[in-house]
Amino acid sequence: MALLKLLMCSVFVSLTLTSFSPARAAQMPPPVKAAYWPSWFSESFPPSAINTALFTHVYFAFLMPSNRSFTFDLPESTAAQLSQFTTSLRRKTPPVKTLFSIGGGGSDSALFARIASDAKSRQIFIDSSIKTARKFGFDGLDLDWEFPKDTTEMKYFADLITQWRKTIDREAKLTSRPPLLLSAAVYYASEFLINGERRSFPAAEISKSLDWINVMCFDYHGSWDTTATGAHAALFDPHTNLSSYYGLRSWISAGVPRNKMVMGIPLYGKSWTLKDPYVHGVGAPAVGVGPGDDGILTYVQVKEFNQKTGATVVYDIRTVSAYSYVNTSWVGYDDIKSTTTKVEFARANGLRGYFFWALSYDSVDWEISTQASNAWVDDQY
Repeated sequence: MALLKLLMCSVFVSLTLTSFSPARAAQMPPPVKAAYWPSWFSESFPPSAINTALFTHVYFAFLMPSNRSFTFDLPESTAAQLSQFTTSLRRKTPPVKTLFSIGGGGSDSALFARIASDAKSRQIFIDSSIKTARKFGFDGLDLDWEFPKDTTEMKYFADLITQWRKTIDREAKLTSRPPLLLSAAVYYASEFLINGERRSFPAAEISKSLDWINVMCFDYHGSWDTTATGAHAALFDPHTNLSSYYGLRSWISAGVPRNKMVMGIPLYGKSWTLKDPYVHGVGAPAVGVGPGDDGILTYVQVKEFNQKTGATVVYDIRTVSAYSYVNTSWVGYDDIKSTTTKVEFARANGLRGYFFWALSYDSVDWEISTQASNAWVDDQY
C-alpha cells in the first residue's frame, strides 16, 4: 500500500501541469459518469434495466448515416428502439442525459471521410443528426470515427466538428432550446504512429468545438499479441507507451483542457494461453488467445470463469490491473481495486470524468459501476 501511495504521488506530480486552487476547482463543470449501451443487447438488457443512479450520461450505440444520402434514414425497428431508449431513461429516477453515438469500431471509416471532406455533405449529415436527436428526445450526439487515417482526414475531422458546433449553437438559438451536447470517442493518445503514418488529432478544434472527448484507454493488447500476456488497459506501463498515463499526458500536452477529457475504462478482459503455466505474470510468454470470444470476456464472464475454475487472482501494482490464471488460461481485466484507483486518478488530475464500454458487461449487482460512482466524490463541484 505504501508503494502504491508513493507511485500515485509521483504520477500526480508528473501529470499535473498546474496546481489546483479552490477558485479554479469551483469553476469545474459537473462530472461525467458515462457508459455506452450496445443496442444489439436490447432484448437481454433493455434500457429499462439501467441503474441510472450510477451514471450521468448514457450513450446509445450505434447509429450510422446512409452511405448515399449521408442522412439518418432509420428503419422502423431502429426508430422504435431510439424512442424506447430515451423514454425509458427519462422515466427513471434519477434521470440521465442521453446521447446517440455515431460510428463504432466496426463502422466504415471511409464513409466518415467522404462526408467530412466537403462542406455541403458535412451540412447534410449534421442537419440530419440534429433532427434525429431532437425527434427522439436526445440530449446530445457523439462521434466515434475509428479513426481518421492520415493528416488529410484529421483536417476533415476538424472541419466536421467545427461546422457541427456552429450548427448546434445556431439551432439552439433559433429554437430557444438548450444546445445539444457534442462529444467524440478518440484514440488513447493525441498523436500516434500506425502503419508508418503519423496522425495527430486537431487539439485546438477539439477544445473549441466539443463538450468533451471520451479517451479510449483500453485495447492496448489483444489477440494480435499472440506471444505474451498484457494489461490491455494499463494505467502505467514501465516498458512501453501503451498506457493510459502516457495517452492522457499526450492529450494534455496537445492542449486539450483536462475538464474536456473523460477517461475510458473497460468492463471486459483479454485472455491468453500461457506457454508455461508456472510463468504467469503480466507479459508472460503466451502461445495464443485464451477463453472467450477471440480472447475477450466481459467482466461478468471473468467472474464466472474465476469462480468455476478456482483461478488464482492477482492485483498487479505496476500496471494497476488485475489478472487471473488457472493451468494455461490467463485473463487480464479491471477489477474493483483497479477501477477505483483509475477513477481517483482521473479526478485527482482534474479530468472531467470516466466512461465505460459497455453497459451489460458489469455484474448483475453493478459491482464495478457502483464502486466507480462512489469513488468520484462530487464535493469539489
